[in-house]
Amino acid sequence: MYQGQTVFSQVLSFLSHKKFHQCVNRYRGNYRVRSFTCYDQLLCMAFAQLTYRESLRDIECCLRALHEKLYHMGIRGKVSRSTLADANENRDWRIYSDFAQILIYEARGLYVDDDFGLELKETVYAPDSSTIDLCLSVFPWAQFRRTKAAIKLHTLLDLRGDIPTFIWITDGKVHDVNVLDHLIPEPGAIYVMDRAYLDFQRLYQLHQSLAIFVTRSKTNTGLRRIYSHKVDKSTGVRYDQTVVPTGFYTKKDYPAKLRRIKYFDAEKGRSFVFLTNQFTLPALTIAELYRYRWRVEIFFKWIKQHLRIKRFYGTSENAVKTQIWIAISTYVLVAIMKKRLNLDLSLYTILQILSISLFEKMPILQALTADDYKNTTTISHKQLNLFDS
Repeated sequence: MYQGQTVFSQVLSFLSHKKFHQCVNRYRGNYRVRSFTCYDQLLCMAFAQLTYRESLRDIECCLRALHEKLYHMGIRGKVSRSTLADANENRDWRIYSDFAQILIYEARGLYVDDDFGLELKETVYAPDSSTIDLCLSVFPWAQFRRTKAAIKLHTLLDLRGDIPTFIWITDGKVHDVNVLDHLIPEPGAIYVMDRAYLDFQRLYQLHQSLAIFVTRSKTNTGLRRIYSHKVDKSTGVRYDQTVVPTGFYTKKDYPAKLRRIKYFDAEKGRSFVFLTNQFTLPALTIAELYRYRWRVEIFFKWIKQHLRIKRFYGTSENAVKTQIWIAISTYVLVAIMKKRLNLDLSLYTILQILSISLFEKMPILQALTADDYKNTTTISHKQLNLFDS
């Protein structure tokens, strides 16, 4: 019988304790803390994410029921909902933000050679945001409408591995395009965006940084055609043009040429007009790039369904951001583990298995693979008759 580490301990072995404590020391997270450290807080919150706990009381009840195993998991402090609530309230959320960035950097290195559907050497990013509705009376700091509260997750998704490389948490009133002011453009990278990010001044900053952008044009965007390229309309591409802005301010904001491509999607029966500063890729590739942008929508849908970021364990801004960053860290940790162990399973399947086996003492590969499973039913087995004929 296997008497080694629990599955949860083996999952945590993919974390760098040294780098986590560096983040803690940077913000003095354990200052005047006697028992329940930042690492204890991280483990409790990660446990809540992996097992779908709904509240602090839920976390407390489950962990206290398994108190004999907590020490071997790494939790040294006594777990209580009041202690965990105080930790989420007072300990700087930037500790977990910085640690998540460390995990993201590691994950991107593991997925850098993955193929996301298009044979491109460039890194492809998809920026987008998702709104999480909140109760205004409970979360007054996140005012969105007069009678409604909300926060926004502005995310930059690396399409190789679906790894979020940048996350900015704001109240719901911040427009999506503002995230471009906080990004450091990567020369040569491709940024695929929807119409919410059509701001010529910001797009020109990307252009000057040698980054490539692909976005959709609006119906009222003033552009003048100066050249038309030959296209194969059987591919769905209707035209491929070189254009320049015509508006007084847009000409100042973007004093360079743009490429405009119209594509008809026969499957959806819709036409799309794209704008880009990329003039060498085939027009059909530009259209396909925008199709893959929908993976960021799937990412938001996935994390809302399978991580605890819609119901929060605390009401302060610090508690909410702490929970979101630990949820992102958990997501990236599972992605790292999947790659390290060469698992041919979806992240959803891995999370489902982990949710019921965290405290089992078995090799983690045995828990996450079904190689030892054998169907005991053979043709020699006969079904007993309940009724005689």
